[in-house]
Amino acid sequence: MIERFLERTFSLSLHNTTIKTEVIAGLTTFAAMSYILIVNPSILGLSGMPVAGLITVTALAACLGTLLMAWRTNYPIAMAPGMGLNAFFAFTICMAREIPWEAALGIVFYNGVLFLLLTLSGLRQKIAGAIPAALKIGVQCGIGLFIAFIGLKNAGLIVANPATFVALGDLSEPAVLLAFIGIIVTLVLVSKNVTGAVLISIVLLSVAGIFISTESGQLTPIPSAIVGLPAPISETFFAMDLLYPIVNFATTWDLIFALMFVNMFDTIGTLIGVSKRANLVDDKGNLPKLGQAMSADASAGVIGAALGTSPVTSYVESAAGVAAGGRTGLTAVVVAICFLLALFLSPLMQAVPLMATTPALVMVGIFMMDAIKELDFDDFPSVATATVALIAMPLTFSISEGIALGFIVYVGMRVGIGEYKKVSMLTYLMAFVFLARYLFDLK
Repeated sequence: MIERFLERTFSLSLHNTTIKTEVIAGLTTFAAMSYILIVNPSILGLSGMPVAGLITVTALAACLGTLLMAWRTNYPIAMAPGMGLNAFFAFTICMAREIPWEAALGIVFYNGVLFLLLTLSGLRQKIAGAIPAALKIGVQCGIGLFIAFIGLKNAGLIVANPATFVALGDLSEPAVLLAFIGIIVTLVLVSKNVTGAVLISIVLLSVAGIFISTESGQLTPIPSAIVGLPAPISETFFAMDLLYPIVNFATTWDLIFALMFVNMFDTIGTLIGVSKRANLVDDKGNLPKLGQAMSADASAGVIGAALGTSPVTSYVESAAGVAAGGRTGLTAVVVAICFLLALFLSPLMQAVPLMATTPALVMVGIFMMDAIKELDFDDFPSVATATVALIAMPLTFSISEGIALGFIVYVGMRVGIGEYKKVSMLTYLMAFVFLARYLFDLK
């Protein structure tokens, strides 16, 4: 009876797959992306949000978003709070701009609503086509460098220096050395295509930290329990300040745009990339249910904001499940169930030290740098645009600044060399607005 229900719901035979294959694929995807349960709270917690509750929020947002994607598309694509988007939330919005995290959740909410409206109206594709490819590549790579830089900074591998701004940390410090070893171990595991390599490195570093003592105690505190009830989310549930972005629109519009920009192209890239591996695209290379997938992604962002987290988006780690044979939404449902079960391991996850997340952040950065191979190195304006965007993000500690400078440089170069007709009106508009923001200090 259950088999018939699953067959009818997910069209397993039509996609040449079985229940067993889909379950294995779901477990594989979860193993590959479960690190987000630890990394997302550690990043958002730096903005002042309650870490314990964020573990619950992350799991619930991932579960609901993934179920939404399965229902709307029947694709084997999982969702969770996005890496890069959470860094943007914590470091750019909350720390650099000094905006309260409740107001930042309001910005995330409006980003999701705007993203959904653009998707439903069909304007999303026009906007996506109007943005130069070089800027998209530069932004993705820049976010990767930014995330890796955050990981190195959190572990003390990179420290402040009054003469050179940044310098190598003290490798004789146990936490710093352990994080460095963890990066190497993770690189080896990933190069050998070990499923869940990032999660394995987090576990290994956390266990090793139990046996290393410092002046402030053990690197990894002994957890009070392994299994327990999930922490409440009362502090973040519907805590978003929806009035702040409206009252302070002059200083938040660029954040909403940048968030939507990053979210849109990250989502499109992930959906197309994973779908190609799963042979879900048509003869022309188009994804038949791209609109439904994008609307599910946008809706999940709104749900995430209500729960109390940064934007929820499609995960490229879904490709691990696809490689294991996942072809339908049943794979995604299995992932969602795993996130629900993981809720009861929150006492264990709260004991994970910050340095144990460093390899995960560095690996995410490396994966995102993969986009650089798509850059047209024979087109100097494209190379210059991408370079400025990807360098500006880690150096200014701001994703939005990298996007803004990228727009300005691209337009400036195209106009300067007489190729002004290659620039879309939207790109001209955004470059002008960003330039005006700097000239009149509208920040």
